[in-house]
Amino acid sequence: MKALFVHPHGRNWLGNLKDISSIFNLMPPLGMMSIAAYLEAKGMEVELMDCYARPMPTPELVAHIIGSKPDVVGFSCTTSSFLEGYGIAHSIKEQAPEIKIVFGGAHACSVGVSLLDTFPAIDYLIIGEGEVTFYELLAANFSGVEHIPGIGHRRDGKGVLSGNRQHIADLDSLPFPAYHRLGQFPGRYNLPLFSYPAAPNTSIISSRGCPYHCSYCDRSVFSRGFRFNSPGYIFEHLKYLHRDFGIRHVFFYDDLFTFDRSRVEELCRLLVDNRLPVTYNCIARLEHVDEELVGLLKKSGCWQVNFGIESGDPEVLKKHRKYMALDAVHQKLKMVKAGGMRVKGLFMVGLPGEDEAAIRRTIDYALTLPLDEINVTKFTPFPGAPIYENICQQGEFREDWPDMNCMNFVFIPHGMTLEQMENLYNEFIRRFYHRSRIHWGYTKMLWKSPHSIKMFLRNLPEILRFEMKQKW
Repeated sequence: MKALFVHPHGRNWLGNLKDISSIFNLMPPLGMMSIAAYLEAKGMEVELMDCYARPMPTPELVAHIIGSKPDVVGFSCTTSSFLEGYGIAHSIKEQAPEIKIVFGGAHACSVGVSLLDTFPAIDYLIIGEGEVTFYELLAANFSGVEHIPGIGHRRDGKGVLSGNRQHIADLDSLPFPAYHRLGQFPGRYNLPLFSYPAAPNTSIISSRGCPYHCSYCDRSVFSRGFRFNSPGYIFEHLKYLHRDFGIRHVFFYDDLFTFDRSRVEELCRLLVDNRLPVTYNCIARLEHVDEELVGLLKKSGCWQVNFGIESGDPEVLKKHRKYMALDAVHQKLKMVKAGGMRVKGLFMVGLPGEDEAAIRRTIDYALTLPLDEINVTKFTPFPGAPIYENICQQGEFREDWPDMNCMNFVFIPHGMTLEQMENLYNEFIRRFYHRSRIHWGYTKMLWKSPHSIKMFLRNLPEILRFEMKQKW
């Protein structure tokens, strides 16, 4: 049995310009790679095609896929990349109907089996974690699917679910993701510019699930619980990446890297005691951070900590996530900054209930914080997020899947206009980055992140074309 996996790109949010985000921020498709590694460990042949790293016209891509003679093609899709993935799948079915088509990932899990009613080229869906489910589907040669938990299939022409798949209790039982199946790894992959001290670099996910209940988060793949790899497993993972690929820096892309305090403490001790020459970034929640943990993170090689701040308006925050007083947020960020690590703030614009005054409060608040950089996304109500259920009651929602990539305003809160939202978003970026403190911080990257400077200069023409089109 041969499985070929495809990671579609989705619509270019920059229109006719080159998508510079995929030049300066390209992380490997870890979910797809984990399934591929599991199948490979079971003796199956696998191939990976990441359309972000190696874009090609659909006819050329389809010809390559069919020429590889797979038994099954698996697509891992977000909401924004689903229709592109389906277009590829439809072309495959037209030319080679014997190839089975399986879709998984965030969009399939959040929308569910109804996709089978309107997208006939899809044979099966993987609902939930994919490693064991995909293997059992292939091992059974696509027979008896109604008895394999986690499979969306058709009964009398209608999409049905075979049953719920139990979570993998021991994540350490899974092999490391199939980095070796990415033809251009690690060279083509890179973390965001200026967010790392050395290259090559990559990302890792060392836990699954989240116990929190933020209104805008889709938890349909891993659900609400929290499971994680042990410190020993993570350390061996880092050793493998350094030994086999020369990786010098990683980004722990976990939603809650610091949630289990004892796990983080033990990992930090392993990194310090063994002097592994790999530094890292992580995402943390502010309520998990104290001076002792900050010291451990720094000593073990943590270079940057990202925090989801989202808004500077207390009422908006209380409506959408667990609230922490804005003064307390400021003090926590100051503590991390004083501990010697870079600090990045993650914000969101356009949440239900926001008006111009609330967004301006967020902008003004962000300028007071000791942040080195920010990431501002445009709120997107994804299927599977709690807020999706009644989003049309809170504003104007344009459910255009290819545009649902957090870089387009597909939702406009009551009382606001698209023009207002775009202007406020651009003002946020401009006011934060057009400050001498931020300019000086990037100047220091000349010696702190020399690879970023090289990447920046190598792609300067594309950057200038992009800047000329912006209204910042």
